Amino acid sequence: MAREISLVEVESLVGQEIGLSKWITVDQTMIDAFAAATDDHQFIHVDPERALAESPFGGTIAHGFLSLSLLSAMNYDALPKIREQTMGINYGFDRVRFMSPVKSGKRIRGHFVLADARFRGAGMLMTTYEVSVEIEDERKPALTATWITIVQFDPKDRPL
Repeated sequence: MAREISLVEVESLVGQEIGLSKWITVDQTMIDAFAAATDDHQFIHVDPERALAESPFGGTIAHGFLSLSLLSAMNYDALPKIREQTMGINYGFDRVRFMSPVKSGKRIRGHFVLADARFRGAGMLMTTYEVSVEIEDERKPALTATWITIVQFDPKDRPL
Protein backbone atom coordinates (compact mmCIF):
# COMPACT_ATOMS: atom_id res chain seq x y z
CA MET A 1 0.00 0.00 0.00
CA ALA A 2 1.21 3.49 -0.82
CA ARG A 3 2.53 5.41 2.17
CA GLU A 4 0.57 8.49 1.05
CA ILE A 5 -2.73 8.76 -0.79
CA SER A 6 -5.09 11.53 -1.83
CA LEU A 7 -8.66 12.06 -0.65
CA VAL A 8 -9.72 11.21 -4.20
CA GLU A 9 -8.26 7.70 -3.82
CA VAL A 10 -9.94 6.78 -0.53
CA GLU A 11 -13.32 5.67 -1.91
CA SER A 12 -11.66 3.15 -4.27
CA LEU A 13 -10.05 1.42 -1.27
CA VAL A 14 -13.31 0.58 0.55
CA GLY A 15 -13.50 -3.16 1.15
CA GLN A 16 -9.73 -3.67 1.00
CA GLU A 17 -7.14 -4.38 3.66
CA ILE A 18 -5.18 -1.16 3.51
CA GLY A 19 -2.83 -1.60 6.43
CA LEU A 20 -0.82 -4.18 8.33
CA SER A 21 1.21 -2.83 11.22
CA LYS A 22 4.61 -3.90 12.42
CA TRP A 23 4.80 -6.31 15.34
CA ILE A 24 4.65 -4.85 18.85
CA THR A 25 6.00 -6.87 21.78
CA VAL A 26 3.70 -6.75 24.78
CA ASP A 27 6.10 -7.44 27.63
CA GLN A 28 5.66 -7.34 31.39
CA THR A 29 7.14 -3.83 31.62
CA MET A 30 4.44 -2.53 29.24
CA ILE A 31 1.71 -4.42 31.11
CA ASP A 32 2.92 -3.05 34.48
CA ALA A 33 3.03 0.51 33.11
CA PHE A 34 -0.53 0.15 31.81
CA ALA A 35 -1.65 -1.23 35.17
CA ALA A 36 -0.09 1.80 36.89
CA ALA A 37 -1.72 4.23 34.45
CA THR A 38 -5.20 2.69 34.78
CA ASP A 39 -5.01 1.53 38.41
CA ASP A 40 -5.92 -2.01 37.30
CA HIS A 41 -3.59 -4.27 39.25
CA GLN A 42 -5.46 -7.58 38.97
CA PHE A 43 -2.99 -10.41 39.59
CA ILE A 44 -3.49 -11.97 36.14
CA HIS A 45 -1.78 -8.87 34.75
CA VAL A 46 0.90 -7.95 37.29
CA ASP A 47 1.85 -10.98 39.39
CA PRO A 48 3.71 -13.54 37.23
CA GLU A 49 4.11 -16.14 39.99
CA ARG A 50 0.48 -16.03 41.11
CA ALA A 51 -0.77 -15.93 37.50
CA LEU A 52 1.31 -19.03 36.73
CA ALA A 53 -0.09 -20.86 39.76
CA GLU A 54 -3.72 -19.70 39.71
CA SER A 55 -4.74 -18.66 36.21
CA PRO A 56 -5.47 -20.81 33.16
CA PHE A 57 -3.10 -18.69 31.03
CA GLY A 58 0.27 -20.01 32.24
CA GLY A 59 1.42 -16.56 33.31
CA THR A 60 0.39 -12.95 33.09
CA ILE A 61 -1.70 -11.51 30.29
CA ALA A 62 -2.13 -8.01 28.94
CA HIS A 63 -5.22 -6.01 29.82
CA GLY A 64 -7.71 -6.11 26.96
CA PHE A 65 -7.75 -2.33 27.01
CA LEU A 66 -3.96 -2.30 26.60
CA SER A 67 -4.29 -4.28 23.37
CA LEU A 68 -7.08 -1.94 22.27
CA SER A 69 -5.06 1.18 23.11
CA LEU A 70 -2.19 -0.02 20.93
CA LEU A 71 -4.46 0.41 17.88
CA SER A 72 -3.41 4.06 17.75
CA ALA A 73 0.25 3.11 17.31
CA MET A 74 -0.68 0.38 14.83
CA ASN A 75 -2.83 2.84 12.86
CA TYR A 76 -0.01 5.37 12.69
CA ASP A 77 2.41 2.69 11.54
CA ALA A 78 0.19 0.86 9.04
CA LEU A 79 -2.28 3.17 7.36
CA PRO A 80 -1.39 5.38 4.42
CA LYS A 81 -1.27 9.08 5.18
CA ILE A 82 -3.92 11.16 3.47
CA ARG A 83 -2.11 14.02 1.75
CA GLU A 84 -4.79 16.65 2.48
CA GLN A 85 -5.36 15.66 6.12
CA THR A 86 -4.86 18.41 8.69
CA MET A 87 -5.90 16.37 11.73
CA GLY A 88 -7.23 12.94 12.64
CA ILE A 89 -9.86 12.34 15.31
CA ASN A 90 -10.74 9.10 17.10
CA TYR A 91 -14.56 9.03 16.86
CA GLY A 92 -15.03 5.72 18.67
CA PHE A 93 -15.99 2.09 18.24
CA ASP A 94 -19.22 0.47 17.16
CA ARG A 95 -18.05 -2.94 18.36
CA VAL A 96 -15.10 -4.38 20.26
CA ARG A 97 -14.65 -8.04 21.08
CA PHE A 98 -11.74 -9.45 23.09
CA MET A 99 -11.22 -12.85 21.48
CA SER A 100 -8.03 -14.23 23.01
CA PRO A 101 -5.66 -13.14 25.79
CA VAL A 102 -2.26 -11.68 24.92
CA LYS A 103 0.30 -13.44 27.09
CA SER A 104 3.22 -11.42 28.40
CA GLY A 105 6.09 -11.48 25.90
CA LYS A 106 3.89 -12.12 22.84
CA ARG A 107 3.90 -9.94 19.73
CA ILE A 108 0.78 -8.44 18.20
CA ARG A 109 0.00 -6.51 15.02
CA GLY A 110 -3.02 -4.82 13.51
CA HIS A 111 -4.87 -5.58 10.28
CA PHE A 112 -7.00 -2.71 8.93
CA VAL A 113 -9.76 -3.13 6.35
CA LEU A 114 -11.37 0.11 5.19
CA ALA A 115 -15.07 -0.76 5.52
CA ASP A 116 -16.54 2.66 4.72
CA ALA A 117 -15.56 6.24 3.91
CA ARG A 118 -18.09 9.07 3.73
CA PHE A 119 -17.68 12.80 3.46
CA ARG A 120 -19.41 14.75 6.22
CA GLY A 121 -19.65 18.48 6.08
CA ALA A 122 -17.25 20.58 4.10
CA GLY A 123 -14.00 19.37 5.63
CA MET A 124 -14.47 15.93 7.19
CA LEU A 125 -14.19 12.36 5.98
CA MET A 126 -15.57 9.68 8.32
CA THR A 127 -13.75 6.38 7.93
CA THR A 128 -14.78 3.02 9.36
CA TYR A 129 -12.24 0.24 9.75
CA GLU A 130 -12.75 -3.42 10.52
CA VAL A 131 -9.71 -4.12 12.65
CA SER A 132 -8.24 -7.32 13.99
CA VAL A 133 -5.23 -7.62 16.26
CA GLU A 134 -3.27 -10.75 15.45
CA ILE A 135 -1.21 -12.56 18.08
CA GLU A 136 1.95 -14.08 16.61
CA ASP A 137 1.69 -17.88 16.27
CA GLU A 138 -1.91 -17.94 17.55
CA ARG A 139 -5.02 -18.96 15.63
CA LYS A 140 -7.45 -16.50 17.20
CA PRO A 141 -6.93 -12.73 17.24
CA ALA A 142 -6.55 -10.78 20.45
CA LEU A 143 -9.48 -8.60 19.44
CA THR A 144 -11.71 -7.50 16.63
CA ALA A 145 -13.30 -4.07 16.38
CA THR A 146 -15.20 -1.67 14.19
CA TRP A 147 -13.33 1.62 14.58
CA ILE A 148 -14.53 4.98 13.35
CA THR A 149 -12.18 7.91 12.76
CA ILE A 150 -12.55 11.35 11.23
CA VAL A 151 -10.09 12.86 8.80
CA GLN A 152 -10.21 16.65 8.85
CA PHE A 153 -9.02 18.65 5.87
CA ASP A 154 -9.34 22.12 4.40
CA PRO A 155 -12.74 22.31 2.65
CA LYS A 156 -11.07 23.66 -0.50
CA ASP A 157 -9.38 20.23 -0.86
CA ARG A 158 -12.64 18.26 -0.93
CA PRO A 159 -13.00 16.22 -4.13
CA LEU A 160 -15.99 17.01 -6.32
